[in-house]
Amino acid sequence: MRVVSAQQMRELEERAIQDFGIPSLLLMENAALAVVQEIRQMLEHRHIELSEGRATVFVGKGNNGGDGLAVARHLLILGMDITVYSFARVEEFKGDAALNYRLYQNTGGKLFTIDGEKQRRLARISLAQADVIIDAIYGTGFRGALPSLIEEYVEEINRAQVPVVAVDIPSGVEADTGKIYRKAIIADTTVTFGLPKLGHFLGVGPEYAGRVIVDPISIPARYLDDETLTTFILTGDVRQYLPIRSLQGHKGTHGRGVLVAGSEGMTGAALLAGKAALRSGIGLLQMVVPYGLAEGMDLALIEATVWGAEGEKALNGNAWSVIYERAEKAQALAIGPGLGQDPELLLVLEEVLRNLSLPVILDADALNILAKEPGILGWRQGRGPLILTPHPGEMARLCGCTTEEVQANRLELAISKAVEWESIIILKGAITIIAAPDGRAFLNPTGNPGLGTGGTGDVLTGSILAWLAQGVEPLAAACLGVYLHGKAADQLTGEFGLSGYTAGEVADQLPKARRSLENNH
Repeated sequence: MRVVSAQQMRELEERAIQDFGIPSLLLMENAALAVVQEIRQMLEHRHIELSEGRATVFVGKGNNGGDGLAVARHLLILGMDITVYSFARVEEFKGDAALNYRLYQNTGGKLFTIDGEKQRRLARISLAQADVIIDAIYGTGFRGALPSLIEEYVEEINRAQVPVVAVDIPSGVEADTGKIYRKAIIADTTVTFGLPKLGHFLGVGPEYAGRVIVDPISIPARYLDDETLTTFILTGDVRQYLPIRSLQGHKGTHGRGVLVAGSEGMTGAALLAGKAALRSGIGLLQMVVPYGLAEGMDLALIEATVWGAEGEKALNGNAWSVIYERAEKAQALAIGPGLGQDPELLLVLEEVLRNLSLPVILDADALNILAKEPGILGWRQGRGPLILTPHPGEMARLCGCTTEEVQANRLELAISKAVEWESIIILKGAITIIAAPDGRAFLNPTGNPGLGTGGTGDVLTGSILAWLAQGVEPLAAACLGVYLHGKAADQLTGEFGLSGYTAGEVADQLPKARRSLENNH
């Protein structure tokens, strides 16, 4: 599913109105009905009859407020007890919003224009009695900080022990960035229209949007699937990338991958990446590790073949010959987990980039080494697919900026560097971004804070290595690996909650996550 900016969504709506003659009022009605449907299901889940429920609606003067007034009207007609609080005077409503204001008043609904302390006291009573709160104050056009008066009401709404449904986007959240300034509505559910917005997934937007429901509101599908829209949200549709195994298959047909990893004190990173590759179905995993650590790692991961290369406690510049020999018959190679940062490894990295045409993943210490000489990326261009998997700190070192600058501009930075470096960039984070050299980007909604523990990045690298080795195209392998990695963590929350599970348990959960995806769950 595509994800859009506020401006892109406005343009899609305008095209639908102009080309198909769809009245803008109809789009507003459809938006309202989508919210009503979500509220109906929410109340049913709580065993509350719609005709017996109470809703408190907060509206502003724009089209988002018009949506809210239409929602209020439909709920009122269905028998709910509705109270609307407006931050706009009647003369401030324009166009479709003004019409919906009049229609709501004609149904006899309660509406209070907020202009003093009296309305604050009434609002507190309404919030205490409500079964659901509807936020329709600001829509996707909002930027900056909320006015102080509205912030005071936002605090009251956020304190109320009542489910909040946001119309299109929570008020106070910027639709293009997910940023907030001071305060914003914290919604349990956001019902958005046409396509999801970038702000639902970037910045702190996910924390404020809650569960995001998308309704097309009758905008033609061919507009929502416009090829000029190049940012996507990953969904269960990634199942199409799963390789189909023949009954005649064997370890040789299930892919051979090389993992270059490990140093003294960091063998765990190599082992976790190796375990994840095996749990993701790789046929043959070959690990290239320092001579001095090979025996122990061979015993620790008996399903892999372990090859010792130059270096007692960490690989050195002479390790290339062993790596090249192993890579000759492999379908993919990953280098970096627990590798160490011996200056000689820059020579190895140069050889990998210059001489191997198979897909290559650079992770962890390989990225830290690369950051010292980022110009060597130019040697890779045209020689084979390259995937970089930085976390924000590693991305900052690669780009020569601060981590704060990376976090403030994640999507644009990932896309620009993917294009510049002709590489697939997996910028890890709360919503991991996969950016492609052709300018496309994919936002991953799976995963949770429990992944914020040592070793989970190594698990991701091993999983992507396995999908590459099994013949999945590089961009698809990156998306599949990231999605399943997060899904495995999400499944673990049923037992552990949002913390306390380990990277090894994420690796062990990968087959169950894949099976769940296969079964369309």
